Amino acid sequence: MIDFGYVRPRSVAEAAKLLADEPEAKVLAGGQSLIPILKQRLARPSLLVDVQALDAMRGIEIDDSRVRLGAFTRHAEVAANARIAEALPALAHMARGIAHPQVRHMGTIGGSLAHNDPGADYPAAVLGLGATIVTDRRRIAADEFFTGLFDTALAAGELLLQIEFPRHRRSGYCKIPHPASGLVNTGVWITRLGDGVRVAVNGASPCVFRHGELEQRLAAHFDPASLDDFQQPAQGLNADMHTSAEYRAQLVAVAARRALSMVLSH
Repeated sequence: MIDFGYVRPRSVAEAAKLLADEPEAKVLAGGQSLIPILKQRLARPSLLVDVQALDAMRGIEIDDSRVRLGAFTRHAEVAANARIAEALPALAHMARGIAHPQVRHMGTIGGSLAHNDPGADYPAAVLGLGATIVTDRRRIAADEFFTGLFDTALAAGELLLQIEFPRHRRSGYCKIPHPASGLVNTGVWITRLGDGVRVAVNGASPCVFRHGELEQRLAAHFDPASLDDFQQPAQGLNADMHTSAEYRAQLVAVAARRALSMVLSH
């Protein structure tokens, strides 16, 4: 049994101080990323800082230009919110397909992003839409947030408070899920912008990434024919007991076509 302390702060300032004073402390939100890590003994925190009481991490705000989600927003809330479905239909579609009901009703968007698991869905949406991460210290552009396997630009003790998405209906997302866990095996998010295209790939590599070649192809001709001769190199892609790197390379092309079809259907 791991021996650790537990505290539920009442303010962002109190939470930040606890994290600063305890370098081995971990933030507890929905627990769907943290608890499995604790069970596998991959982390041994000295303190769990439960952020459920922090109002600054809650709330859904939608205006004419953006959708702002508190970091504590659960996946099921995104999936069921009719206003999000209207403003960002691809985001609601994505949330409905995350893992299993327990994960959707307990897991939070902030926890998913801070953990940055290769098999998580939200990193593709954040990077594919060019969202902004708001913390207790600064604003971080999506292109600067995801830095590597289970790694982000968040500094030690920095709290993720909100995510700001540009309001956009011309997006599509397709993931090929792991049949047991529901995690992303390979996924592609595509957003058509007025001045170009953003394409994010998740699951296929250690960290979500923008796909420059697909962006160039679709910016030139936003049409399925642009993908006819596309071939994803297998080098650098994940390989495990379930899926080889070569098969994941094929899945990138499959997911891209399906995501593009979703965009074109709007």
